[in-house]
Amino acid sequence: MPGSRAAWPLSPQLLLLLLSRASALHTDQLFPYGESRGDLLLPEGDDESSAPLQLGLPLRFLDAQFNSLYVGTNGIISTQDFPRETQYVDDDFPTDFPAIAPFLADIDTSRGRGRVLFREDTSPAVLRLAGHYVSAGFPRSAASFNPTHTFLATWERVGAYEEVRHGAQPSGELNTFQVVLAYDRSDTFALFLYPANGLQFFGTRPKESYNVQLQLPARVGFCRGEAEDMKREGPYFSLTSTEQSVKNLYQLSNMGIPGVWAFHIGSSSPLDNFQPATVGGELSAARPGTPREHPTSHTAALEGDYTEGNLDYYDENEEEVEYPPSEPGETADNHSRVDVSFESRGDMGPLGGGLSPPHPDLASSVPHPAPAVWPSHPETESANSDPWGKQTAPLGGEETSGIKGHVQPLDQEGTQGPALSEVHRESLAPSQEGPAPQPGDRSSVQPYSEARPEPSGPEHPAAHPQEGELPNYAGPGHTPLVGGERPVVGVEDEISSNTEVFTYNSANKETCEHHHGQCSQHAFCTDYATGFCCHCQSRFNGNGKHCLPEGAPHRVNGKVSGHLHVGHTPVHFSDVDLHAYIVSNDGRAYTAISHIPPPAAQALLPLTPIGGLFGWLFALEKPGFKNGFSLTGAAFVHNAEVTFYPGEERVWITQTAEGLDSENYLIMKTNIQGQVPAIPANFMAHIPPYKELYHYSDSAVTVTSSRDYSLTFGALNQMGSYRIHQNITFQACRHAGRQAVPTPQQLSVDRVFALYSEDEGVLRFAVTNQIGPVEVDSEPILVNPCYDGSHTCDSAARCHPGTGVDYTCACAPGYQGDGRSCEDVNECATGYHRCGPNSVCINLPGSYRCECRSGYEFVEDQRMCVLIAPPPNPCEDGSHNCAPEGQARCINHGDGTFSCACLPGYTGSGYQCSDVDECAENRCHPAATCYNAPGSFSCVCQPGYLGDGFQCTHEPTQRPRTVCERWKESLLEHYGGTPRDDQYVPQCDDLGHFTPLQCHGKSDFCWCVDKDGREVQGTRSQPGITPACIPTVAPPTMRPTPRPDVTPPSVGTFLLYAQGQQIGHLPLNGTRLQKDAAKTLLSLHGSIVVGIDYDCRERMVYWTDVAGRTISRASLEPGAEPETIINSGLMSPEGLAIDHFRRTMYWTDSGLDRIERARLDGSERKVLFHTDLVNPRAIAVDPIQGNLYWTDWNREAPKIETSSLDGEDRRILVNKDIGLPNGLTFDPFSKLLCWADAGTKKLECTLPDGTGRRAIQNHLNYPFSIVSYADHFYHTDWRRDGVVSVNKDSGQFIDEYLPEQRSHLYGITAVYPYCPPGKQTGFGSHL
Repeated sequence: MPGSRAAWPLSPQLLLLLLSRASALHTDQLFPYGESRGDLLLPEGDDESSAPLQLGLPLRFLDAQFNSLYVGTNGIISTQDFPRETQYVDDDFPTDFPAIAPFLADIDTSRGRGRVLFREDTSPAVLRLAGHYVSAGFPRSAASFNPTHTFLATWERVGAYEEVRHGAQPSGELNTFQVVLAYDRSDTFALFLYPANGLQFFGTRPKESYNVQLQLPARVGFCRGEAEDMKREGPYFSLTSTEQSVKNLYQLSNMGIPGVWAFHIGSSSPLDNFQPATVGGELSAARPGTPREHPTSHTAALEGDYTEGNLDYYDENEEEVEYPPSEPGETADNHSRVDVSFESRGDMGPLGGGLSPPHPDLASSVPHPAPAVWPSHPETESANSDPWGKQTAPLGGEETSGIKGHVQPLDQEGTQGPALSEVHRESLAPSQEGPAPQPGDRSSVQPYSEARPEPSGPEHPAAHPQEGELPNYAGPGHTPLVGGERPVVGVEDEISSNTEVFTYNSANKETCEHHHGQCSQHAFCTDYATGFCCHCQSRFNGNGKHCLPEGAPHRVNGKVSGHLHVGHTPVHFSDVDLHAYIVSNDGRAYTAISHIPPPAAQALLPLTPIGGLFGWLFALEKPGFKNGFSLTGAAFVHNAEVTFYPGEERVWITQTAEGLDSENYLIMKTNIQGQVPAIPANFMAHIPPYKELYHYSDSAVTVTSSRDYSLTFGALNQMGSYRIHQNITFQACRHAGRQAVPTPQQLSVDRVFALYSEDEGVLRFAVTNQIGPVEVDSEPILVNPCYDGSHTCDSAARCHPGTGVDYTCACAPGYQGDGRSCEDVNECATGYHRCGPNSVCINLPGSYRCECRSGYEFVEDQRMCVLIAPPPNPCEDGSHNCAPEGQARCINHGDGTFSCACLPGYTGSGYQCSDVDECAENRCHPAATCYNAPGSFSCVCQPGYLGDGFQCTHEPTQRPRTVCERWKESLLEHYGGTPRDDQYVPQCDDLGHFTPLQCHGKSDFCWCVDKDGREVQGTRSQPGITPACIPTVAPPTMRPTPRPDVTPPSVGTFLLYAQGQQIGHLPLNGTRLQKDAAKTLLSLHGSIVVGIDYDCRERMVYWTDVAGRTISRASLEPGAEPETIINSGLMSPEGLAIDHFRRTMYWTDSGLDRIERARLDGSERKVLFHTDLVNPRAIAVDPIQGNLYWTDWNREAPKIETSSLDGEDRRILVNKDIGLPNGLTFDPFSKLLCWADAGTKKLECTLPDGTGRRAIQNHLNYPFSIVSYADHFYHTDWRRDGVVSVNKDSGQFIDEYLPEQRSHLYGITAVYPYCPPGKQTGFGSHL
């Protein structure tokens, strides 16, 4: 790319977005759009496409150039007109035509549900903004890129396609997203923009899925289309594969701005594939994909479960409130639950493990922009305005090279911080059983100056570890205490300024030599007579086990739960997100809590102690005084009791600090219980400045104070107050000897701000805090700017007071600069780190962390990495006790354990296996002889029969020649073998009978004969006239001919699969798919066949029909007619399983949430289960052991369950690490239960008791149903619209069959040529 172009300076607004990494993209920050901007509107509809828009300059797409673009309703742009949507909307990448897909799904803009706008734009402001984004995403290769043209397409508040139902209202879930193509003569870049809350649905349901509740995630990426030779797929790039990866589009980024994604998609220089930006964090390294025709590699870490929040604070009536830069952080819990219909959002998690500013020059912090500095609504902003101001340097840095091959997303788990056990609160009434235990407490703690015990019990339990110990949570460079290494801690009954709270048993002294890893990497360890203590290094603040740089901003992530009565209305919320940002060098603390139900959020406005805790922790320190974090570190418990007046409502707050995460964010869990006075909607809360006096003991802090507040709405003004008792307990290190108890300290809160935004669903608090001596009223004195926060030091700098009002600024550790402007030091790039060999250094803002390479683990110092010794493999070293190799196989679990399974042909536990006598089970044809062998058997047809032993037919015999045949043979011999044209030869039919019409040679002289060949008098004709003769033999008895839509299957093993309105037949040659012999077995017009199974006893196929709401069957014999056996009491019958031993069938109904059974003729029907089911789908039966298995793909709690065939002993078998378990099969030979998961993309197996779980294949597409046969699995796939075979042992994809008629395949089953009989047939009988 030419490097001589003049670079546009980076706009301040884009710089702010890059630095404030938690600041999600807002809708008004999209590129300007609207009809006033010259946008064209796509017609309303379900499958609309634009006329070709001629471009002013050809656009490069990989190595080709195109002069026009088409825009489609379904979230896609192409260089050619689109095919019908059924040919591409529900299919996976790649498409067979060029595609730019910001959100490829079945979108419908009918009935005014949104609009699609598009235009080409060459205005300077748009070109400049697009150039800034590209330069930020590609600082090395495109730092000087100045586009000459842009193409913009915006999907505004568009909805998913929905079937129109009488009286049903359309869904309110609407999506907004935008794509910008920026290009010149040499290069093309694409920007995908997803504003916060812009994606409210994440996929669409296929039109032909009918009652089957499936949703295909949207596809995002690029496809070049088919190559010129039409024999291979062109390059493509796929960014999403699961619903979670689609959710993360607006929460993550590949260039550091949540919701913004940049790609290099065309160039005049060689560009093998679409190249993503990598400034926002390294994309995951490519790894081998499935061994299919085209290898895949993975580039986007989009699969973790992230949430997004907003830390902007503003008060429309108070101009002094400043706006902090935001920062991402991962919450300790990846799921949120709220009783009312809210969806939780927390801060986005960093892509690739933490985002750093893309260039050191950009690291200085600036105030967060208010929304007003962004372009106003796209319909109103002037097309000629330039929203960008001061000139700054372009971005620099490095980026990865293009990734070759086909690219698909990488599943990545979300990161979780340590979490304490949570005690459920059931009651709002405080228990009087006793005070709540505190950390280290073996009796109780008096948290208040009065002698009243702190409430406890079900409403206010201690959310701390048991046995009075507070865990040592791991932070960067920390290792928690384990096992017997914990000191023994005891607690006296009361806390006062002179009380010894913690006592240690030093019988087993711990020393720095063995335990220094418990200290922070920014601390030093000191041995004392009774043990060791950790102390933070100079320029760091904390208790030694947790140290943070002085002067640097700090962040808090956490969850909030509560049981409240707002007035008399009960409100419950669970695990909603809390995020806090603290500017420690001036004492500002900002807290945001998202998605508390509105009545409770409004009522909590006066409760500033929720966020005030963080103000005390990181308060601005006056000389000689310390804030809370220097005492507590990141492990403590804060309890507060608040009594409101005049109503005397009481509420209890418990906040538990759970350590620092890998990015030094404090993890906090908050619980709120009790009653609060209701506050009407739209009222604002005002809390005046206040002061609090904190009293200290060795391991506890107490404070009691009163606060007044006012509630205003227009001219209305209400006053209120509350009294608050607070208690903070922590674990101090006592080995250093008795320390002087700190004198009381005064926390001065100068500015207090509380706001609830119902539109955003966010409750915000902001406070400005100083910690210092107890003040008495006196004349005002001059205050140094370091103490009142009026200094001009950088937010990452420490303010050092001088004489009078003089002061100096010094950058915090991990930053460099003059103090008024500080930028992050990249310790990894400069070598200023202590990561040892075989480890990787990862830079963080103001710090770094070390991670071991794959196959290595940390030693105690958390810096050196040593090789992980692989666990023993009992299957290879011979230490297992499985049956001999020819009878069983050993299954290694990878953790030193194993399990055993008998090979096919043997039965037993795996540790002992005995041969199965298949001959005793009558598996051969009755006309065949069975020969048993160890682990196997063979069938041979008896003499006089032909066949493979499983099917035998009579061998044909030579019938005697008839009179006609003997006469014909005699005359031919007389004529010398070849008669003349005038010589008569008798005409015989296939059975040797005389044909009714006989003629003289080739002449026209003909006559009729009887069955014996004698001429019938009067039938001889004249030349040119053929006599009418009647048959000489009675016609045979005619059997019914097969239905024209039924093709009888051939003998042997084959697969039957459901494909909408038909059942397909796919023969197997061994285990290989005989694709050329596939055919339609049964056409069922108007049906949608989902579940399918086979009764080998009567050779009948059974199926469920979700369109007709029936269960039917049909014999595989020629001429058989389908028979409906159940046609009532069904809503959405899906999975079906046949027990041919007991002559019963079992099915799931996802509409009624039931599992039922009946006889094979539909009689004796019984509901087995109708509770604790949400979306039951697949079902399988083990007739030998009498077990039933089924899946429930409930998105909130998917599971696989089991019970007896009578419905007894129901239990959950698997509920961890599963997503959408669509397919389920039981293999009677290996005794394994296996499932195919469309959420995790895995094919996994387990033993019937749930043990021995292992993954067979990790990269499925979108499986629906699965069946096991021999050493293969066969599953239907909704992305491939075909049948895919997988080897059981290797997990490799072997082959696939794609029917000519492309539509989704549902159930699949295998048909065997033999059927083992059972000895009893009762419902509850056993074999």
